Amino acid sequence: MKKPIKIALLSLNHGHTRKYYQVLRENPNLEFVGASAADADVKALFQRTVPGIPVYDSDEELFDAHPEIEAAVLASPNNDHLRQVRLCAERGIHILSMKIPTFDPAEYDEMIRLVDEAGIVCQVELELHYNPVMQRVKELEESGKLGSLRSFAATNITLSPVWAFPWQGDPEQSFGKKCHLREGDERFRGGALCDHPHIFDMIRWVTHSEFDTIYAQVAPNLREDLQEEDMLSVSGRMKNGVVFSLDPSWSRMEERIPVPGPGWEVYPKRMQVDITLVGDNGVVSADLFGPNIYHNAGPDDRYTVQYTYFDEWVGLIDEFVDCIENKKQPKINLRWHRNTIQAMLACYESIESGQPVKL
Repeated sequence: MKKPIKIALLSLNHGHTRKYYQVLRENPNLEFVGASAADADVKALFQRTVPGIPVYDSDEELFDAHPEIEAAVLASPNNDHLRQVRLCAERGIHILSMKIPTFDPAEYDEMIRLVDEAGIVCQVELELHYNPVMQRVKELEESGKLGSLRSFAATNITLSPVWAFPWQGDPEQSFGKKCHLREGDERFRGGALCDHPHIFDMIRWVTHSEFDTIYAQVAPNLREDLQEEDMLSVSGRMKNGVVFSLDPSWSRMEERIPVPGPGWEVYPKRMQVDITLVGDNGVVSADLFGPNIYHNAGPDDRYTVQYTYFDEWVGLIDEFVDCIENKKQPKINLRWHRNTIQAMLACYESIESGQPVKL
Protein backbone atom coordinates (compact mmCIF):
# COMPACT_ATOMS: atom_id res chain seq x y z
CA MET A 1 0.00 0.00 0.00
CA LYS A 2 1.36 3.43 -0.93
CA LYS A 3 2.29 5.82 1.84
CA PRO A 4 0.12 8.91 2.30
CA ILE A 5 1.62 12.27 1.34
CA LYS A 6 2.56 14.35 4.36
CA ILE A 7 0.90 17.74 3.97
CA ALA A 8 0.74 21.03 5.90
CA LEU A 9 -1.37 24.20 5.93
CA LEU A 10 0.46 27.54 5.92
CA SER A 11 -0.85 30.74 7.56
CA LEU A 12 -4.48 29.60 8.04
CA ASN A 13 -5.56 33.08 7.00
CA HIS A 14 -7.65 32.58 3.88
CA GLY A 15 -11.40 32.17 3.59
CA HIS A 16 -11.06 28.72 2.06
CA THR A 17 -8.79 27.38 4.81
CA ARG A 18 -11.54 25.84 6.90
CA LYS A 19 -12.71 23.78 3.93
CA TYR A 20 -9.43 21.87 4.00
CA TYR A 21 -9.68 20.75 7.63
CA GLN A 22 -11.94 17.78 6.88
CA VAL A 23 -10.43 16.94 3.48
CA LEU A 24 -6.84 16.83 4.75
CA ARG A 25 -7.80 14.71 7.74
CA GLU A 26 -10.09 12.24 5.97
CA ASN A 27 -8.35 11.70 2.62
CA PRO A 28 -6.50 8.36 2.95
CA ASN A 29 -3.85 9.59 0.51
CA LEU A 30 -2.81 12.40 2.86
CA GLU A 31 -1.36 12.72 6.33
CA PHE A 32 -2.12 16.14 7.85
CA VAL A 33 1.19 16.84 9.63
CA GLY A 34 0.85 20.39 10.95
CA ALA A 35 0.14 24.04 10.30
CA SER A 36 1.58 27.51 10.74
CA ALA A 37 -0.56 30.43 11.92
CA ALA A 38 -0.55 34.06 10.78
CA ASP A 39 -1.05 35.34 14.34
CA ALA A 40 -2.07 34.33 17.86
CA ASP A 41 -5.81 34.71 17.23
CA VAL A 42 -5.67 32.50 14.13
CA LYS A 43 -3.61 29.95 16.05
CA ALA A 44 -6.10 29.82 18.94
CA LEU A 45 -9.07 29.42 16.59
CA PHE A 46 -7.35 26.58 14.72
CA GLN A 47 -6.47 24.79 17.96
CA ARG A 48 -10.10 24.94 19.08
CA THR A 49 -11.42 23.83 15.70
CA VAL A 50 -8.88 21.17 14.74
CA PRO A 51 -7.55 19.54 17.91
CA GLY A 52 -4.64 17.16 17.61
CA ILE A 53 -2.85 18.93 14.75
CA PRO A 54 0.27 20.85 15.88
CA VAL A 55 0.33 24.52 14.89
CA TYR A 56 3.43 26.72 14.81
CA ASP A 57 4.08 30.46 14.84
CA SER A 58 5.96 30.56 11.52
CA ASP A 59 6.41 28.56 8.33
CA GLU A 60 10.10 28.07 9.13
CA GLU A 61 9.31 26.68 12.58
CA LEU A 62 6.81 24.27 11.06
CA PHE A 63 9.22 23.05 8.38
CA ASP A 64 12.10 22.69 10.86
CA ALA A 65 9.92 20.66 13.23
CA HIS A 66 8.62 18.45 10.42
CA PRO A 67 11.26 17.89 7.73
CA GLU A 68 9.09 15.04 6.47
CA ILE A 69 6.53 17.47 4.96
CA GLU A 70 6.09 16.79 1.24
CA ALA A 71 3.32 19.23 0.29
CA ALA A 72 1.80 22.46 1.56
CA VAL A 73 -1.36 24.49 1.05
CA LEU A 74 -0.65 28.23 0.94
CA ALA A 75 -3.59 29.69 2.87
CA SER A 76 -2.17 33.18 3.16
CA PRO A 77 -2.65 36.77 1.96
CA ASN A 78 -1.87 37.19 -1.75
CA ASN A 79 1.24 39.29 -1.13
CA ASP A 80 2.84 36.51 0.95
CA HIS A 81 2.67 33.80 -1.71
CA LEU A 82 6.04 34.46 -3.36
CA ARG A 83 7.87 34.19 -0.02
CA GLN A 84 6.14 30.89 0.72
CA VAL A 85 6.77 29.56 -2.79
CA ARG A 86 10.48 30.26 -2.24
CA LEU A 87 10.43 28.40 1.09
CA CYS A 88 8.71 25.40 -0.45
CA ALA A 89 10.89 25.33 -3.58
CA GLU A 90 14.06 25.38 -1.45
CA ARG A 91 12.81 22.29 0.39
CA GLY A 92 11.28 20.44 -2.58
CA ILE A 93 7.77 20.79 -1.13
CA HIS A 94 4.84 20.57 -3.57
CA ILE A 95 2.44 23.55 -3.53
CA LEU A 96 -1.30 24.05 -3.61
CA SER A 97 -1.68 27.82 -3.84
CA MET A 98 -4.79 29.76 -2.94
CA LYS A 99 -6.64 31.18 -5.90
CA ILE A 100 -4.50 34.28 -6.60
CA PRO A 101 -0.77 33.44 -6.66
CA THR A 102 0.08 37.14 -7.29
CA PHE A 103 -1.05 40.12 -9.37
CA ASP A 104 2.53 41.17 -10.11
CA PRO A 105 3.66 39.72 -13.49
CA ALA A 106 7.33 39.76 -12.43
CA GLU A 107 6.49 37.84 -9.25
CA TYR A 108 4.43 35.39 -11.30
CA ASP A 109 7.36 34.71 -13.61
CA GLU A 110 9.61 34.23 -10.58
CA MET A 111 7.19 31.65 -9.15
CA ILE A 112 7.19 29.76 -12.45
CA ARG A 113 11.00 29.76 -12.47
CA LEU A 114 11.25 28.55 -8.86
CA VAL A 115 8.75 25.75 -9.40
CA ASP A 116 10.39 24.60 -12.64
CA GLU A 117 13.90 24.57 -11.16
CA ALA A 118 12.75 22.70 -8.05
CA GLY A 119 10.81 20.15 -10.10
CA ILE A 120 7.77 20.40 -7.85
CA VAL A 121 4.03 20.44 -8.51
CA CYS A 122 2.30 23.80 -8.13
CA GLN A 123 -1.48 23.71 -8.47
CA VAL A 124 -3.64 26.83 -8.24
CA GLU A 125 -6.74 26.30 -6.10
CA LEU A 126 -9.80 27.08 -8.21
CA GLU A 127 -12.37 24.67 -6.92
CA LEU A 128 -15.14 25.39 -9.44
CA HIS A 129 -13.33 23.14 -11.94
CA TYR A 130 -14.32 20.24 -9.66
CA ASN A 131 -17.89 21.36 -8.92
CA PRO A 132 -20.21 18.54 -10.07
CA VAL A 133 -22.75 20.99 -11.55
CA MET A 134 -19.97 22.74 -13.50
CA GLN A 135 -18.69 19.39 -14.70
CA ARG A 136 -22.16 18.63 -16.08
CA VAL A 137 -22.37 22.03 -17.81
CA LYS A 138 -19.03 21.38 -19.49
CA GLU A 139 -20.17 17.89 -20.58
CA LEU A 140 -23.32 19.34 -22.18
CA GLU A 141 -21.31 21.98 -24.06
CA GLU A 142 -18.76 19.45 -25.29
CA SER A 143 -21.53 17.05 -26.41
CA GLY A 144 -22.46 19.48 -29.18
CA LYS A 145 -26.12 19.64 -28.11
CA LEU A 146 -25.96 23.42 -27.77
CA GLY A 147 -24.47 23.85 -31.23
CA SER A 148 -21.85 26.56 -31.71
CA LEU A 149 -21.41 28.51 -28.48
CA ARG A 150 -22.34 32.19 -28.86
CA SER A 151 -22.35 33.66 -25.36
CA PHE A 152 -21.27 32.98 -21.79
CA ALA A 153 -22.79 34.79 -18.80
CA ALA A 154 -21.74 34.19 -15.20
CA THR A 155 -22.15 35.64 -11.74
CA ASN A 156 -19.87 35.02 -8.80
CA ILE A 157 -21.46 37.21 -6.14
CA THR A 158 -20.84 36.80 -2.44
CA LEU A 159 -20.72 38.65 0.82
CA SER A 160 -17.43 40.33 1.72
CA PRO A 161 -14.82 38.32 3.64
CA VAL A 162 -13.01 41.43 4.90
CA TRP A 163 -14.46 41.31 8.41
CA ALA A 164 -13.20 37.76 9.03
CA PHE A 165 -10.02 38.14 6.94
CA PRO A 166 -8.96 41.79 7.22
CA TRP A 167 -6.05 41.38 4.78
CA GLN A 168 -8.60 41.20 1.96
CA GLY A 169 -9.55 44.80 2.75
CA ASP A 170 -5.90 45.91 2.60
CA PRO A 171 -4.90 46.63 -1.03
CA GLU A 172 -1.22 46.05 -0.28
CA GLN A 173 -1.94 42.52 0.92
CA SER A 174 -4.73 41.73 -1.54
CA PHE A 175 -3.56 43.37 -4.77
CA GLY A 176 0.11 43.74 -3.81
CA LYS A 177 0.29 47.54 -3.74
CA LYS A 178 -1.86 50.64 -3.41
CA CYS A 179 -3.20 51.53 -6.83
CA HIS A 180 -6.23 53.82 -7.20
CA LEU A 181 -9.06 52.48 -9.33
CA ARG A 182 -9.03 55.64 -11.47
CA GLU A 183 -8.31 59.34 -11.27
CA GLY A 184 -10.49 61.04 -8.69
CA ASP A 185 -11.60 57.76 -7.08
CA GLU A 186 -10.29 57.23 -3.55
CA ARG A 187 -10.76 53.46 -3.73
CA PHE A 188 -7.93 51.06 -4.53
CA ARG A 189 -7.63 47.86 -6.56
CA GLY A 190 -7.87 44.69 -4.52
CA GLY A 191 -11.52 44.13 -3.61
CA ALA A 192 -14.23 41.90 -5.07
CA LEU A 193 -12.44 41.30 -8.36
CA CYS A 194 -9.40 39.94 -6.50
CA ASP A 195 -11.63 37.53 -4.58
CA HIS A 196 -13.44 36.11 -7.63
CA PRO A 197 -11.11 34.74 -10.33
CA HIS A 198 -13.26 31.62 -10.74
CA ILE A 199 -15.56 32.75 -13.54
CA PHE A 200 -12.61 34.20 -15.48
CA ASP A 201 -11.06 30.74 -15.29
CA MET A 202 -14.33 29.00 -16.18
CA ILE A 203 -14.87 30.82 -19.47
CA ARG A 204 -11.36 29.94 -20.67
CA TRP A 205 -11.90 26.32 -19.65
CA VAL A 206 -15.34 25.97 -21.25
CA THR A 207 -14.66 27.86 -24.49
CA HIS A 208 -11.10 26.56 -25.02
CA SER A 209 -10.27 30.14 -25.94
CA GLU A 210 -8.52 33.21 -24.53
CA PHE A 211 -9.71 36.74 -23.82
CA ASP A 212 -9.63 39.12 -26.76
CA THR A 213 -11.31 42.31 -25.52
CA ILE A 214 -12.40 43.29 -22.00
CA TYR A 215 -14.47 46.21 -20.78
CA ALA A 216 -15.10 46.70 -17.05
CA GLN A 217 -17.11 49.18 -15.02
CA VAL A 218 -17.14 49.79 -11.30
CA ALA A 219 -20.19 50.89 -9.29
CA PRO A 220 -20.42 52.96 -6.11
CA ASN A 221 -19.67 50.74 -3.14
CA LEU A 222 -22.42 49.12 -1.08
CA ARG A 223 -19.99 49.21 1.85
CA GLU A 224 -18.88 52.82 2.04
CA ASP A 225 -16.12 52.15 4.58
CA LEU A 226 -14.22 49.72 2.31
CA GLN A 227 -11.15 51.17 0.60
CA GLU A 228 -11.49 48.76 -2.36
CA GLU A 229 -14.19 48.02 -4.93
CA ASP A 230 -17.10 45.77 -4.01
CA MET A 231 -19.32 46.07 -7.13
CA LEU A 232 -18.27 45.76 -10.77
CA SER A 233 -19.31 44.25 -14.08
CA VAL A 234 -17.20 42.89 -16.93
CA SER A 235 -18.08 42.26 -20.57
CA GLY A 236 -16.18 41.45 -23.72
CA ARG A 237 -15.31 38.90 -26.37
CA MET A 238 -13.15 35.79 -26.52
CA LYS A 239 -10.76 35.17 -29.42
CA ASN A 240 -13.13 32.54 -30.84
CA GLY A 241 -15.97 35.09 -30.99
CA VAL A 242 -17.91 34.08 -27.85
CA VAL A 243 -19.23 37.20 -26.09
CA PHE A 244 -19.43 37.28 -22.30
CA SER A 245 -20.85 39.09 -19.30
CA LEU A 246 -19.31 38.50 -15.87
CA ASP A 247 -20.32 39.81 -12.45
CA PRO A 248 -17.64 39.16 -9.79
CA SER A 249 -19.09 41.41 -7.04
CA TRP A 250 -19.44 41.43 -3.27
CA SER A 251 -23.12 42.24 -3.69
CA ARG A 252 -24.52 40.04 -0.94
CA MET A 253 -24.61 41.86 2.39
CA GLU A 254 -23.28 40.31 5.58
CA GLU A 255 -23.14 40.61 9.33
CA ARG A 256 -19.67 41.78 10.31
CA ILE A 257 -18.67 38.86 12.47
CA PRO A 258 -15.03 37.80 12.91
CA VAL A 259 -15.58 34.08 12.21
CA PRO A 260 -17.68 32.90 9.24
CA GLY A 261 -20.68 30.81 10.18
CA PRO A 262 -24.48 30.68 10.40
CA GLY A 263 -25.86 34.17 10.76
CA TRP A 264 -23.17 35.75 8.60
CA GLU A 265 -25.62 36.00 5.72
CA VAL A 266 -28.21 38.75 5.46
CA TYR A 267 -29.68 36.88 2.52
CA PRO A 268 -30.23 33.17 3.14
CA LYS A 269 -27.64 32.30 0.55
CA ARG A 270 -24.05 33.40 1.17
CA MET A 271 -23.04 33.18 -2.46
CA GLN A 272 -24.62 32.91 -5.89
CA VAL A 273 -22.68 31.39 -8.77
CA ASP A 274 -24.71 31.05 -11.96
CA ILE A 275 -23.54 30.22 -15.48
CA THR A 276 -25.59 30.47 -18.68
CA LEU A 277 -24.34 29.20 -22.03
CA VAL A 278 -26.18 30.14 -25.22
CA GLY A 279 -25.56 28.19 -28.42
CA ASP A 280 -27.13 28.00 -31.86
CA ASN A 281 -29.27 25.02 -30.83
CA GLY A 282 -30.00 25.59 -27.18
CA VAL A 283 -29.33 27.16 -23.79
CA VAL A 284 -28.12 25.72 -20.50
CA SER A 285 -28.35 27.66 -17.25
CA ALA A 286 -27.03 26.33 -13.96
CA ASP A 287 -26.85 27.32 -10.29
CA LEU A 288 -23.52 25.85 -9.20
CA PHE A 289 -24.34 25.99 -5.50
CA GLY A 290 -28.04 25.20 -5.78
CA PRO A 291 -28.34 22.01 -3.70
CA ASN A 292 -28.36 23.50 -0.20
CA ILE A 293 -30.38 23.01 2.98
CA TYR A 294 -32.26 26.05 4.29
CA HIS A 295 -33.34 26.25 7.91
CA ASN A 296 -33.97 28.49 10.89
CA ALA A 297 -30.88 28.62 13.07
CA GLY A 298 -28.81 30.69 15.43
CA PRO A 299 -27.88 33.30 16.00
CA ASP A 300 -31.19 35.18 16.19
CA ASP A 301 -33.19 32.33 14.61
CA ARG A 302 -32.34 33.71 11.18
CA TYR A 303 -33.37 31.83 8.04
CA THR A 304 -29.97 30.55 6.92
CA VAL A 305 -28.26 27.97 4.75
CA GLN A 306 -26.22 24.82 5.18
CA TYR A 307 -23.98 24.28 2.15
CA THR A 308 -23.71 20.85 0.56
CA TYR A 309 -20.98 21.35 -2.04
CA PHE A 310 -18.02 19.62 -0.44
CA ASP A 311 -17.42 17.28 -3.40
CA GLU A 312 -15.37 19.85 -5.30
CA TRP A 313 -12.72 20.07 -2.58
CA VAL A 314 -12.31 16.30 -2.62
CA GLY A 315 -11.78 16.34 -6.40
CA LEU A 316 -9.31 19.20 -6.17
CA ILE A 317 -7.17 17.38 -3.60
CA ASP A 318 -7.41 14.09 -5.50
CA GLU A 319 -5.92 15.75 -8.59
CA PHE A 320 -3.16 17.34 -6.48
CA VAL A 321 -2.24 13.94 -5.04
CA ASP A 322 -2.34 12.30 -8.48
CA CYS A 323 -0.01 14.95 -9.94
CA ILE A 324 2.50 14.50 -7.12
CA GLU A 325 2.48 10.71 -7.31
CA ASN A 326 2.65 10.53 -11.10
CA LYS A 327 4.79 13.62 -11.76
CA LYS A 328 2.04 15.31 -13.81
CA GLN A 329 1.17 18.95 -14.46
CA PRO A 330 -2.10 19.95 -12.78
CA LYS A 331 -4.91 21.26 -14.94
CA ILE A 332 -4.66 24.65 -13.24
CA ASN A 333 -0.91 25.20 -13.22
CA LEU A 334 0.93 28.51 -12.99
CA ARG A 335 1.52 28.88 -16.72
CA TRP A 336 -2.12 28.19 -17.60
CA HIS A 337 -3.55 30.38 -14.87
CA ARG A 338 -1.33 33.35 -15.73
CA ASN A 339 -3.73 34.32 -18.56
CA THR A 340 -6.58 34.52 -16.06
CA ILE A 341 -4.57 36.98 -13.98
CA GLN A 342 -3.74 39.01 -17.10
CA ALA A 343 -7.46 39.28 -17.87
CA MET A 344 -8.22 40.48 -14.35
CA LEU A 345 -5.47 43.09 -14.60
CA ALA A 346 -7.04 44.19 -17.89
CA CYS A 347 -10.32 44.74 -16.01
CA TYR A 348 -8.56 47.19 -13.72
CA GLU A 349 -6.92 48.87 -16.71
CA SER A 350 -10.35 49.27 -18.33
CA ILE A 351 -11.84 50.72 -15.14
CA GLU A 352 -8.95 53.20 -14.95
CA SER A 353 -9.17 54.29 -18.61
CA GLY A 354 -12.89 53.95 -19.15
CA GLN A 355 -12.12 52.11 -22.39
CA PRO A 356 -12.09 48.48 -23.59
CA VAL A 357 -8.73 46.74 -23.33
CA LYS A 358 -7.37 44.53 -26.11
CA LEU A 359 -5.37 41.53 -24.89
